[in-house]
Amino acid sequence: MKNIMKSRKTIDSTRRKGRDAQADPDEDYLDQDYDDYDNEEEERIRRIKNKVLVRVSYLMVALFLSMAGYLIYFNVVLRDDINNNQYNTKQSAYQEQIIRGNIYSADGNVLAQTDIAEDGTESRSYPYSNLFAHIVGYATNGKSGIESVHNYDLLSSHASILDQIREEKLDTKVQGDSLVLTLNTQLQQVCYDALGDNKGAIVVLEPSTGKVLAMVSKPDFNPNTIEQDWDALINDDSNSSLFNRALQGQYPPGSTFKILTTLEYIREHPDDYQNFNYTCNGSISKEDVRITCYEGEVHGYENLEQAFVHSCNGAFAQIGMEVNNDSYRKLCESFLFNKDLPIDLPSSQSLFRLSSNASYGEEMMTAIGQGETVVSPFEMALVAATVANGGTMMNPYYIDHIETYDGDIVKQYAPVKYKELMSEEEVDILSGFMKEVVTDGTARKISGEEYTAAGKTGSAEYGSEGGAEGTHSWFVGYLDAENPKLAISVIIEDGGSGSSSAVPAAKMVFDKWWYELQYQQ
Repeated sequence: MKNIMKSRKTIDSTRRKGRDAQADPDEDYLDQDYDDYDNEEEERIRRIKNKVLVRVSYLMVALFLSMAGYLIYFNVVLRDDINNNQYNTKQSAYQEQIIRGNIYSADGNVLAQTDIAEDGTESRSYPYSNLFAHIVGYATNGKSGIESVHNYDLLSSHASILDQIREEKLDTKVQGDSLVLTLNTQLQQVCYDALGDNKGAIVVLEPSTGKVLAMVSKPDFNPNTIEQDWDALINDDSNSSLFNRALQGQYPPGSTFKILTTLEYIREHPDDYQNFNYTCNGSISKEDVRITCYEGEVHGYENLEQAFVHSCNGAFAQIGMEVNNDSYRKLCESFLFNKDLPIDLPSSQSLFRLSSNASYGEEMMTAIGQGETVVSPFEMALVAATVANGGTMMNPYYIDHIETYDGDIVKQYAPVKYKELMSEEEVDILSGFMKEVVTDGTARKISGEEYTAAGKTGSAEYGSEGGAEGTHSWFVGYLDAENPKLAISVIIEDGGSGSSSAVPAAKMVFDKWWYELQYQQ
């Protein structure tokens, strides 16, 4: 702009000098040139201003749309997280107006309730004590489990307007909404009993819907006495009783992981996987790594199905060196390894660390479910449920519906498909292998009943920084092989082989459901 003004001053000065001097015959042409120059400069300035205004307008529109989008995201996507956040100060106000709602099992039993004394004092009680400790949680000394995640729902009330007006006139609180879970009390009890005094976890899902039917973790605690026991619980590092092993535990999966290793091999050899063969001598060595079968058992000649049924480490170590590591990782990640689980309760990621340039030793260890691979019992239940459900993984959920204190439905939850992960042919192959594990393999203790079952055992060796070593006992599978009703994942810490501890625990659950509970549905 300064340059333009300077140009105009120069032109005006020239014009004045021209008037004082003798008239120039070309003066009219010069004046016309100067006028054209002025018009061009003004037009250029106008275009520059217009561009600036357009850019500012676009920027303001973009900012407005961003703010509008964030407000929608904040109020829709993040609403539940914010409402249930323990730092949300609005919750204190809700507690002054609403009596915390009840939590019920699928079969109508009260799992959590608010008791009111004669003096109006409120206390939270849990009629089943330790049985639902980890999944239902507690609401004293902070909150955990469902009590934490659905705190806002329990402190909301959709009671009728007349009820709310009546309570307000009486200066009393309104009863909060209740949660009705998908968990079955008797199934939860048998899972609890099956674990006994062992550390570990059991998860039971309904394959076709994703409903969580039972979830037990031990050691446990009594939520009724959480305040009195608090100091002892948080300082007990040896038991970690507050820790939900079902969702937060990270264990080597052992031979249960061979389900995914087998699936990867079949995908890489769709036309000739039947031609796989391996002669097991009890161990396999490559470079400086030696893999042995459990207790050094020699399996002899095996095809792929026999290697799976016998849980032969040597055969699967060989497969681990043959499959493509990148493809293998993608397969495992499709089954939620290295990802957050699609459930809003606190959980740990299962990890698959095999890289494209891994050593032979890393490949062999990974293929048999050892090395750096770790998984939660809940995720292995999802893997079993996916096979049982024809290759489709369902989003797991544990609340059937939310209702008012007098039974009116506030919100109904429904099954949601997560993803189709396997083809029908792949399911047929794997389910056939898993049935053979029960009828003629390492899970034979489940066979011989009226029902059929399918599964995979695992013996997961571990070592700690303190030098401790041991073997965790695993079983994952499903009940009623032809028409799957339950999918289960069992881990018993230091339980030895899968067949020695986890399989009998799973059988207790299968027996209870088949011979009693299915007739009560």
